[in-house]
Amino acid sequence: MTITQLYYVLAVAEQQNFTKAAEKCFVTQPTLSMQIQKLEDELDVLIFDRSKKPIELTEVGKKIVNQAKNIVNESYRIQDIVDQEKGFIGGEFKLGIIPTIMPTLLPMFLKAFIKKYPKIKLKIEELTTEDIIARLTEGHLDAAIAATPLEHEAIKERVLFFEPFVGYIPENHRLHKKVTLETTDLEIDDMLLLQDGHCFRDGVINLCKAFKNQIDDQFQLESGSIETLVKLSNEGLGMTLLPYLHTIDLSDKAKKNLRFFNEPTPAREVSLLYHKSELKMQIIDAMHGVISGIIRGAIAFQNVKIISPLSK
Repeated sequence: MTITQLYYVLAVAEQQNFTKAAEKCFVTQPTLSMQIQKLEDELDVLIFDRSKKPIELTEVGKKIVNQAKNIVNESYRIQDIVDQEKGFIGGEFKLGIIPTIMPTLLPMFLKAFIKKYPKIKLKIEELTTEDIIARLTEGHLDAAIAATPLEHEAIKERVLFFEPFVGYIPENHRLHKKVTLETTDLEIDDMLLLQDGHCFRDGVINLCKAFKNQIDDQFQLESGSIETLVKLSNEGLGMTLLPYLHTIDLSDKAKKNLRFFNEPTPAREVSLLYHKSELKMQIIDAMHGVISGIIRGAIAFQNVKIISPLSK
């Protein structure tokens, strides 16, 4: 039994196809098939039911795959040990970021991070929280940046910063003349929200539900981006809530529509996520240090109340 054979098994289990798995592993399909066959012969079991389309794991195959994930992850740790011993901070690093954080946070830290750690080859993807959880647990991401807490047993969360919610209220709105907002001012019926699947949407709903006993979850209008929400609000279709970092680059005219909450300010917790196996911790530590250092100069809010992104 070899680690390579287990790696091939994991690839077939994920792709449910020998040809696609071979392409992912950069080997020929006969080579991959032969190695898996050798493993099955050694164990005297069938890992895959090849009669099914797509290919399925047998019952014992499911147990083998679960254990293979642990073994392959632990094998990666050996290289981690060597890298840390040598003080090496580099290599490929796959990072996922949720859509409501990507456009504001990434430009703030990316250039500084690349300059400080030129040997790290970053691969960054914009992903939903659901996809991030799946990819972290499957080992396809090294780390991610998302709103927390997520309370997932396989994922560790390391807080980066707290980002306040800010009201964006157009001139014709009932709350426009208010200098500051109370959470009790919010009414979900005239709130523009992101489409389902965005954790910031869930945070806004949870914020409103914390102060309303009965809320109808049928909303007037939903959009796929925060920028669109601002434009729709300017058209008089309702107010919206923005993450604080999205307010920094608004025009002077648009900033006149911003209303901050009285303390404790409702905010989302933004964290660096990684698998509990703690692989590539030297890079995770480096990223946490760079982002935390930069963000301290951008967000000065202290007295905040964390609004969970978990759907309730």
